[in-house]
Amino acid sequence: MSSFSDPDQVARYTEGPVRQVPGFRDMQRMAALLLAESLGPEGEVLVLGAGGGLELRLFAEGQPGWRFTGVDPSAEMLALAREVAAPFAARIALHEGYIETAPDGPFDGATCLLTMHFVPREQRVPTLRALRQRLKPGAPLILAHHSFPQDEARRALWLSRYAAFAAASGVAEANARNAAKAIGERLPILSPREDEAALAEAGFTDISLFYAGFSFRGWIATA
Repeated sequence: MSSFSDPDQVARYTEGPVRQVPGFRDMQRMAALLLAESLGPEGEVLVLGAGGGLELRLFAEGQPGWRFTGVDPSAEMLALAREVAAPFAARIALHEGYIETAPDGPFDGATCLLTMHFVPREQRVPTLRALRQRLKPGAPLILAHHSFPQDEARRALWLSRYAAFAAASGVAEANARNAAKAIGERLPILSPREDEAALAEAGFTDISLFYAGFSFRGWIATA
């Protein structure tokens, strides 16, 4: 979205997820634990949508033996990631671009948190396939993003719940409603069934739901 190139919006990014994503910090911790099941104390992790640096910081704090390759198309968001995860810079390589230009790896695991809902429908499977091609066989992918039923009535209901949570978390009510409206109009959101089908079409197996928070869902899948 265009806000990721707006300096003021980028500067405030780290405040947003906690207010807008139910259980945001716990979702990140669960992602780290799921990675650790496969990686152990050492490993190479690919982070797609690394701008902002929040998961990079959390993962690096908890796992001193992991190294990270972060990919994001926004130079401004990558600059914020460098700032947020600065104490761990020696173990983090950041790349401006999309998954197609990311290093080949192969990586021991990957995450894609709060990112896939920005990827156009026609690019979902190619993006997931490019992720899988950069993972070692059996490596985990952990992803979480907006995913809810897309019939008109239930779509409106889940967007209203998103707005209600944001307002209850301290976001001004008008801003929360506007954000929900923008999400509904601009983001190419899939239903959970469509998201799981895209993962399977891209070649992932053992697709399991690990997180659900109002309009957000999260899965672990195996390359």
